[in-house]
Amino acid sequence: MPSQGLGLAPRLRYLAARARRIDVGSVVERAKETSQQHGKWTPAVLVDMLWSAGFRQVGFQDYVDYDFAILSRAERATYMTHPVSNELSQKYDHPDFRHKFHDKVEFDRVFSEHLHREWMIVEDDNADAVRAFTERHGTIVTKEPVGQAGTGVHRYRAEDVDDWDAFHRGLLERGEVLIEEVIRQHADLAAVCPGTVNTTRVTAFFDGENTHILAMAQKFGRGAVSDQMTFGGFYTMLDENGHAVGPGYDSHAHVHEKHPDSGFVIADFQLPMVDEVKAFVDRVARVVPQVQYVGWDIVVTPDGPVLVEGNWGAGVYENKPSVTGIRTGHKPRYRAAIGF
Repeated sequence: MPSQGLGLAPRLRYLAARARRIDVGSVVERAKETSQQHGKWTPAVLVDMLWSAGFRQVGFQDYVDYDFAILSRAERATYMTHPVSNELSQKYDHPDFRHKFHDKVEFDRVFSEHLHREWMIVEDDNADAVRAFTERHGTIVTKEPVGQAGTGVHRYRAEDVDDWDAFHRGLLERGEVLIEEVIRQHADLAAVCPGTVNTTRVTAFFDGENTHILAMAQKFGRGAVSDQMTFGGFYTMLDENGHAVGPGYDSHAHVHEKHPDSGFVIADFQLPMVDEVKAFVDRVARVVPQVQYVGWDIVVTPDGPVLVEGNWGAGVYENKPSVTGIRTGHKPRYRAAIGF
């Protein structure tokens, strides 16, 4: 695919917005954290962080997470970063169709056949239906229509509910209007963390004919309703065959050679049904072809992959050199598929 570039105007707008929101204290703290971890002089790190942000499209947290302080310029150039990912989202995810991903209720409607689980909407007059749904499944997940990083997601057990009218009323008052059946994950995922449904993030680009898988990351939870970092979760990158490339890590300087609860060695993880996952991503990518660049959250069940959600602002999952020993990222794959 020939290079189409990523327009200067969106980049300047993004930089201007970042400059207005910059938290100087937070940037300094990140510089101190990096200097302590890698034995670098703090002022030099701070200058390099600011230079990288202003002229190399590297987010401050990207700089920390992907160990830019120890990488050469050529190595840094192989890393995907959040500012670049944001440009791709703005260019290739049509604004008239983003709501189909942003609103969880609308997402379930549009992608219903790919969810492979029961779901329902909480309404003013359906308290009996909510009770029947919850008692039938035993445990349910509720979601607020708009949220990110796992916010607005809750889990309830039928046996804990004493007053069903009050439960129904509370869901409405809190805006938890989407109810879903809990996903039963594959035994290979449950072996790592049985208390959380562990999702696989597959970042993909649909060019109108073919779906290109750009990166795969496996997220693991800590027993909470979500595997996001805000719930104590972490991730490891997967290779093309779905095998972990090293230990797990997060954006809070935590490294997990083993899962803290199960003791599972993260580097030994192998995603089951990899070929089925790739074929599944190709199918879901064609449902709303106007949104081409998506971070798909998928769970492998005993019967195959199911869809959790799609993120039109795909975000970035990348390799961490100090943890894996691998000093290159996924940006060449993005360039080859998208042509920027």
